[in-house]
Amino acid sequence: MREMGNWREYRIRRLANDQESAIDLLELTLEEYLADGDLPFFLKELRVFIASQGGVVEICKRTGIDTETLLNMFAKEDATQLLDTFSSLLDALKHHPVIEDAHAKHLSPAKQMPTSR
Repeated sequence: MREMGNWREYRIRRLANDQESAIDLLELTLEEYLADGDLPFFLKELRVFIASQGGVVEICKRTGIDTETLLNMFAKEDATQLLDTFSSLLDALKHHPVIEDAHAKHLSPAKQMPTSR
């Protein structure tokens, strides 16, 4: 019988081999955080992403973020600083997400409320 690893390790390996999925995870994680403000979930998923990209040291090399600064942000669970550095993570991947309003993206243009004149 094959020994099974844990779910987190599986996800890290999978994302390490699929850059598009890693970017999708990063975008979804941000969208979820902006929608519900669940900081522990945001940090957990951000840690999975960072691990899949080679870890904190590698991400810091690619983004120019000081390693100690990033580690301190996780230790303090400082969402403001983490969100400020979020764009640096995406820049390192040469990808810029388009963050849409959580409600507007579900409405087709015909269903959106008209603006007052």
